[in-house]
Amino acid sequence: MAFKTEPMTINIGPQHPSTHGVFRLRVTFDGEVIVDVDPIFGYLHRGSEKLAEERNYVQVLTLTDRLDYTASMTNNQAYCLAVEKLMGVSVPERGKYLRVMAAELQRIASHLIAIGFFLQDLGALATPLMYCFRLRESILDLFEMLCGARITVSYMRPGGVFAEPPEDFWPALRRFMEESPGLIEELENLIMENEIVVVRTKGTGILGIESAIANSVSGPVLRGSGFAWDWRKADPYDIYDQIDFDVPVGNNGDNYDRFQVRMEEIKQSFKIVSQCIRQIPDGPIRTELPLVLRPPAWQESYGRVESPKGELGFYLVSDGSVAPYRCKVRSPSLLNLHVLKELLVGWKLADMIVTLGSIDINMGEVDR
Repeated sequence: MAFKTEPMTINIGPQHPSTHGVFRLRVTFDGEVIVDVDPIFGYLHRGSEKLAEERNYVQVLTLTDRLDYTASMTNNQAYCLAVEKLMGVSVPERGKYLRVMAAELQRIASHLIAIGFFLQDLGALATPLMYCFRLRESILDLFEMLCGARITVSYMRPGGVFAEPPEDFWPALRRFMEESPGLIEELENLIMENEIVVVRTKGTGILGIESAIANSVSGPVLRGSGFAWDWRKADPYDIYDQIDFDVPVGNNGDNYDRFQVRMEEIKQSFKIVSQCIRQIPDGPIRTELPLVLRPPAWQESYGRVESPKGELGFYLVSDGSVAPYRCKVRSPSLLNLHVLKELLVGWKLADMIVTLGSIDINMGEVDR
């Protein structure tokens, strides 16, 4: 027996915990089925790009930490690469290794946040999230040793990194590398074949390769659709051309594949950090530069990295002064949201929460 229904539009967010930040979705339902989605941004707008044009080149670094505040190290890295291209500055080999090591530890920490809250959205409540936070806290302890900060780190600098790691950092890092694979395996055993996880994620929120490319998505969202594109391989920066690692991809482009790709990328990041520990040379950690940088006038540069969420880029234009004339951020969280309507229409409210969690957005870099 068919029931006559009328479409109903409701708001989800910007205060809802499963919108992963101050993000509002205006959703039209026919019964429980989604027929239209209108994403609304702007609640966290801080004007980071315009603020960058009023600060000198080194001061801008602190703004990058606060874009994707779950992945500050990779934000630092992308911005530093842009400034170094603008000024024609090279980085010492040891500084490059320290950068890559810090960036991969940050990738692990960021993916743990993504996985933990994704499982929370599935209704797993606190247990898997606490497993993820337990491991992430160990990484933040290492960051605190490196630079005295845990979240907004400002560790990297144009020309290298802020400081040489203290003597007790290396034993702590080795202990972390010995203990962590067992904890990751424990997490996998808990969740990867869990019946609820499999039923709620396999075959839902499907994104095809063609649509993913056409919408400029990147990172695990793109690789989950089966396209093995990673800027660390496609256009290596720092010392990624000297490191051996694989690029995990999915098969179906569904919520499960995006989730699984992040789990596999954590393992690859451990592999990269292990190689950095073995291969890091002695020497200076940064090229000495003036306290206040002044690039040549009317030069432009684009520095890009494979951040945990995808392609993160900084476009800079100099006018010969101590501050950028223009600063534009290419943030993966914003561009990955372009496919949201395609992913959600035709599914139900419960599927919407899971799919949004699988994209792994951070509103700091969406609203900037």
